[in-house]
Parts: sequence; C-alpha cells; structure tokens
Amino acid sequence: MRELQHVNKYFYKYRYKLLAGILITIIARIFLLFTPELVGNSVDVIDNYRKGITTDVATVKTELLINILYIVGAAIIGGIFTFLMRQTIIYVSRKIEYDLKNEVYQQYQRLSLDFYKSNRTGDLMNRISEDVGKVREYAGPALMYSINTVTLFVIALILMFNSAPTLTLYTVIPLPILSYFIYILSKSIHKRSTIVQQWLSKLSTFSQETFSGVSVIKSYGLEASTNAEFYKLSAESREKNIDLARIQALFFPLMIFLIGLSNIIVIYIGGKQYIDGEIESLGVIAKFIIYVNLLTWPVATVGWVTSVVQQAEASQKRINEFLKQEPTIKNTNPEPSHIEGAIEFDNVSFTYPDTNIQALNKVSFKLKKGDTMAIIGKTGSGKSTVLDLIGRLYDVSSGEIKIDGTPIQNLNLNSLRNNLGYVPQEAFLFSDSIRNNIMFGKEDATEEEVINAAKNADVHKNIKGFSKGYDTVLGERGITLSGGQKQRVSIARAIIKAPQILLFDDCLSAVDTETEEKILNNLRAITRDKTTIIVSHRVSSAKSADNIIVLEDGKMIQSGSHDTLIDVDGYYRELYLKQLTENN
Repeated sequence: MRELQHVNKYFYKYRYKLLAGILITIIARIFLLFTPELVGNSVDVIDNYRKGITTDVATVKTELLINILYIVGAAIIGGIFTFLMRQTIIYVSRKIEYDLKNEVYQQYQRLSLDFYKSNRTGDLMNRISEDVGKVREYAGPALMYSINTVTLFVIALILMFNSAPTLTLYTVIPLPILSYFIYILSKSIHKRSTIVQQWLSKLSTFSQETFSGVSVIKSYGLEASTNAEFYKLSAESREKNIDLARIQALFFPLMIFLIGLSNIIVIYIGGKQYIDGEIESLGVIAKFIIYVNLLTWPVATVGWVTSVVQQAEASQKRINEFLKQEPTIKNTNPEPSHIEGAIEFDNVSFTYPDTNIQALNKVSFKLKKGDTMAIIGKTGSGKSTVLDLIGRLYDVSSGEIKIDGTPIQNLNLNSLRNNLGYVPQEAFLFSDSIRNNIMFGKEDATEEEVINAAKNADVHKNIKGFSKGYDTVLGERGITLSGGQKQRVSIARAIIKAPQILLFDDCLSAVDTETEEKILNNLRAITRDKTTIIVSHRVSSAKSADNIIVLEDGKMIQSGSHDTLIDVDGYYRELYLKQLTENN
C-alpha cells in the first residue's frame, strides 16, 4: 500500500470526523449484536414453558414482550447509528475525493504545454474521475466495511465462544473458505473490470472524435463506415462486459451456498450437542444461526475489500505518476512583477523538444512599450513560436528574451501572463454564453465593457442578431458561430482584458478584407499605448505596424517598415504585389 500513503494526509486532515465515524460504527455493530442474544433468550423462554419449567403464561408473555421491545429498540438505535456511520465515514471519503480531484486538477494547471502534447485527453480525464473514484472507495466503503467486519467478528466470536466453544469452531469453518473464494473472484472481477474500463475508454474516445468531426464525416459520406467501426467496438465491449457478468454471477450464489452450509452445520452439530446435553438450551442454536447470517456478509467483504484496495493502489499509482511530475516552465519569482511591455529578443533559438524541429534560429528584435510589430512568413516559418515564447509556454533553447529589460525567466509567471492578451490562430470558445466567453478575459467586466469590446472586434451586430443576443449559449468549441465570428469574439475577449501586451496570431484570416480593415482601425486606437505583435499572412494586417519582420525556416530574413520593405526585392514585396493583384 505504498502508493496509497499519499492519501494519509487527507485522513489526518479529517481525523476527528473519521475517529467519530469509527466510534459510531463500533456502537452501531454492538447494538446489532443485541438481537441474537435477545432472540436466543426468547426461544429459551418458550422452551422453558414447553418443558413446564415456567407455568405462568402471563410471565412468559411479559418476558417475550420485553425482549421484543428490546429487539425493536436495539434495531432502531442501531439503525440511527448506522445512518450516522455513513454520514461520517462516507462524508469523509467524499471530502477526500473532492480534495484529491482538486489536487490533480491544480497539478494539471501547473504542468507545462509539453505535458499535454504527450498525454491524451481521455487519459487525463480518466485519472481525475475513474481513478480518484477508486481511491474514494478505499477511503470510504472499504474502510467502513473493514471496521464493521473487525467489530462484528471480535464481539460475535467472544459471545459465541462463551456460549458454546465447540459449536463456534464448527460454525466458522466455512467463513475462511468463503473469504478465500470471494478473494479469488474479486481478483478475476478486478481483471475483467479493468478490461471493461479500457474498452469504455476506447468507445468514449471514438464517440468524442466522431462528434467533434461530424462535419468531416458527413462531408466525405463516411456515416456507414463510421457506424460499422462503432458497431465493431460496441460488440467487443459487449463481450468484455458479458465476461465480467459471468464472473459476477458466481458471487452471490457462492455466498448463499456457504451461508446455507454454515446454517446446516449449526443445526446439525448444535442439535446433536443439545441432544447429548452439551448445550443446555435451544436458544443457543437460534442465536448461532443469526450470528452466522450476521457474520457471513462481513467475511465476504474481506475479499471485496482486498480487491478495492488493490484497485485503489493501482489507481493511486497512476495518479501519483502525474502528481510527481514537475512543470518544465517554473515560476522562479514568487513576488509580483510590474510589466510595462517592452520586449527584446536577443539571438533567440528554439527547438521543440517533442519533435526536435528547430522553429527559430537566432532571431533578434526590440520593441518599445506601445510599439506594434507584424510578423510575416510562410507556414512553419516560426511565427506562432515567437508568441508562445513571449507567453513562456516554452523556454528558449538559446539566446535570451527580456521584458522591460528583465530576463523573462526572472519575472513572476502569473504577472507576465496576466499582462498578456493572446488571440490564438484557432479561436477556442467555451460552451457557454457569448457574454461569459468575452468576460473570460475580465471576470468583473461591466455590460458596457463587454459591448465596447464586441464593437471594437466588429462582432456586436452579429451578436445582437441572435435571438438571445449576448446570452446565446454556444455549442462545443463555439461551433454555433462561423469561423470569422469565433475569431472576433476571441479578439473581444483579449482586448477587454486591457493588457500591456497584445498578441494576435493570424486571427483575422477568416474575415473579409472590409471587416479586417474595420477591426484594424479599432485596434489602432486600443493599442496606442500597448505593445502589440500581429502574426499574419496578409500584408493588409501588417502594413500599419511600426516594424515588420519576415521569417523563413526560423530565420529573420527581412526587417523594416512597410514602405521600406516594398521598395526592396524579397519575400515581403512579392507577397504585397501578389495580394495587391488578387484584390484588384
């Protein structure tokens, strides 16, 4: 249970509630064990009357009535404590589940971008949901049933042994056998359950990709082949579930068989001892039958608890694998940093660690606060990488990036990113209202600020055209909107933040030139005192920038203003003339 030691800190955190739950559990089991003794006593009262030892009917009725009231009272009190038991131990397990999920989620937030490139979304989700759920079962039900089993076993065996030592030994013979078989079954169930979960993950992944790419499937007429693939996965998943069900079907029949065997032993051995005079009363046999039925399920849970602990250990190991990972991008400065917006690249080179592709090669430029720079270049030239490095999604391989004269690694990471407004090439919108998507850039934004941001991004009229306006809830990834609308909402989200540095990654590619011109005019007023970098394939987006750099295969091959670059033979002039011809 080495991996599960990670959970001990949560047991300590809720130690008082947990100790109260353990105490309540013991009390609940004690009251439960009153019943066999009272039933045995009632049988003895009746037997004594039958034998003529007691002749007063009224006395017999009174004793039976008192025993019945005690049984009912013990059952009620035991039920109340059982309810309190679940309200404490299960409550603690839910709190541990909550804390562990938050710990995993916070770790996900800490980890760098390269972590997400090397791990599938389905696996990340599975560890924070299914795996944490398995650990919760260990911290809750498994703990509760273990306490139940120990308490019942210790007290019941003491009571049984005091009443009839030999009968007790015969009675408990099937119980270890039951526990062993349940353990074997549990291991098999665990193995098959793991396979079922794996196939469930495959089905979920396939379904998710199908729903996300449904437009492509329909466009290519792949519905039939997609259905056939899903049917194949479903059929294999069904077979795995049936294999699991076959094993699970043995569980209760085996338990019932061994319960019956124990009862037969009690009746046979106990009856024989009663006849031989080794047992003085029939009440002993009656209460032993109840003890057997009380003990059988706790004994059966020994195998189940073992299986739960095994599963929890495996799940916690998977969770710990991620919790032990350290982000490659670390916040080296705990104190907040003041950001003005001046940016300097000094011979910056960068190679992606996962692909070993060099994206930038000795790139150098300077931007004063309030300057606007445009980056032009072919696909794969390294334009987006420049923006990623400014946001410290990666650290440079060589060279140095400075913000306001301070090496970027020495700045507080949160301060840096809080002062960035980033519009990615592929706009990502959440399945929420348009208002909340814009306010994602500023949670406390007023309605006026939301509308102004939308107007500056030239998307206000589109939003007002929707039946619910800004309250329109978008589909997954903003599928409700067109590509241009998504880009403009994404721009509104960035500018409402009013950051010191604005980064636009080819975010006007899906809008027409007229809309582009409107947005750029609005941005000029907004970005007058903001440092702005615009990545684009269009000269029209870059021509008003203070400085334009041209990248090719990660190298900076041209630099200068629009007027300077169109007078010089090179990539920028060729692109300008080509796009000028296309527009005409």
